[in-house]
Amino acid sequence: MRPAVRRWKPGAGVLRPRPGSLAPEGAQLGLPALPGDIALLLDPELVDAEGGERFAQEGFLLSVGEDGATVSAPTPRGLRYGARTLLQHLDRHGELPAGEGADWPGYEVRGFMLDVGRRFFTPGFVRDLIVRMGELKLNELQLHLNDNGFRKDRTGPWDGVQAGFRLVSERFPGLASSDGAYSRAEWDSFEDLAAEHGVTLIPEIDGPAHSLAFTRYRPELGTGDHLDLSRPETTAFVKEVFDEFVPWFRGPELHFGADEYLSSPELFREYFNAMAAHVRSLGKHPRAWGSFTRMTGDAEGYDRDVTINTWSTAWYDPLSAVRDGYRFVNTDDCLLYIVPFADYYHPTGLDADFLEREWEPHVFAEGMTVEPKHPLLRGAMSAVWNDLTEADYTEQDVWRLVEPTFDILAGKMWNA
Repeated sequence: MRPAVRRWKPGAGVLRPRPGSLAPEGAQLGLPALPGDIALLLDPELVDAEGGERFAQEGFLLSVGEDGATVSAPTPRGLRYGARTLLQHLDRHGELPAGEGADWPGYEVRGFMLDVGRRFFTPGFVRDLIVRMGELKLNELQLHLNDNGFRKDRTGPWDGVQAGFRLVSERFPGLASSDGAYSRAEWDSFEDLAAEHGVTLIPEIDGPAHSLAFTRYRPELGTGDHLDLSRPETTAFVKEVFDEFVPWFRGPELHFGADEYLSSPELFREYFNAMAAHVRSLGKHPRAWGSFTRMTGDAEGYDRDVTINTWSTAWYDPLSAVRDGYRFVNTDDCLLYIVPFADYYHPTGLDADFLEREWEPHVFAEGMTVEPKHPLLRGAMSAVWNDLTEADYTEQDVWRLVEPTFDILAGKMWNA
C-alpha cells in the first residue's frame, strides 16, 4: 500500500528506516546521511502548480528510495504533516514504498469545537486533544469559553442554572468560574503545544446570548442569559472583556459567538457589526455563528467580513451564505454535533457509516449541500456541546464519544 498522498509516482523497492532516523536534515546539521535516514527539509521556495495555495501553506513532497527518504515542504506545518504521513504508514506497514509524491489538504479549516463553557475540561485533557489533532492533521481547535445551562422548563427562574466563563483575570475578579478556569500560564501552554503540533486555537467568547456568566457578574447588563443591548455600557463591557484576553490569543482569528439571541433583531445587528469591527481593531479576523435568517430574515446590513459557522438551516443556511458572499465553515448540527447523553443530535457519537459513505466537507443536511471546494467554503468542524450541565459524565466519557469518528472526519477534511 502506498502512502495516502494525493499524487504518487511509484518507484522500485522499499525503504526500511533505521530506528530513530526521523531527524532534521542531516546536511543542515553537518551530519552525514546514513542508510535508512528520513530527512526533513524546509524549503520556503517550494511550490506545486496543482496544489497552489493549499500546498504553499500546508503541503509537502515525499521522495523515497531504498537508501533513505526526504520530506520537503515550504512551511514548518507542511513539513510536520509530511512526517506524520510517513509515520502513519510505518506504523501500519513497517516500511515505505519507493517513489515520489505530493500532498496538500483539500480545505484550510479542518477543525473540532469543544464546549468548555458548560463543562470544564482540565488543561491536561486539552493538551492531549491538541496532540491527537496534530497527529490526524486537524488544524483548528475552537474552545467555546463561556456558556450556561438551560432552565428546567425554559420559562422558570435562572437561579441555580450553571454558568461558566473559563479564563482567569485580575481585571475581572469573580468572572472566572469557581469550578474550573484557565490561567494565562495554562493558556500559554495550549498555544505553545498547538504551535508544535500544527494546530491553531480559535478562542470563542460568546454573546449576546449564552451570557449568564456576564449577567451574574454585572446584573444591570441583562436578564438571564441575554445581554440587554439597549444599554450602551453592555457592548462596552463585552469589548473590555475582549480587550483583556485578546493578548492571550496568538492565532489570527477570534470567534465572538452571536448565536441564538431571541431579543431585538435591530439591536442584534448593531451588536454584530460593532463586535466584528472591534475584533478587527484588535488585529484578529472575526468569526460568528450564523443567525441572520432567524434574527432579521436575511443578511442585509450585516458586516460581510466575518467567517460564519453555518450550523442550522433555520438560523442561516450555507446556500444563503454563498448568496450573500460570506466565507463559511460547515458545522452542520444534524451531521456534526455531539451532545453527550442527550435525546437529540448524536448523544452516543456521530454516525460513522454515514460519514464514511456520504459525508464530505461540502455536504449539509436538508438538501443544502454546496459545490465541492466552493471558494467561500473554508472547511468543516465537528463539535461537542455539553448542554446537560447536571448530567454525570466525565471528560473521558466525552472522548469515548468523539474518538470513533475523529480519524474519519480528519481524513475527509484533508483529502476532500
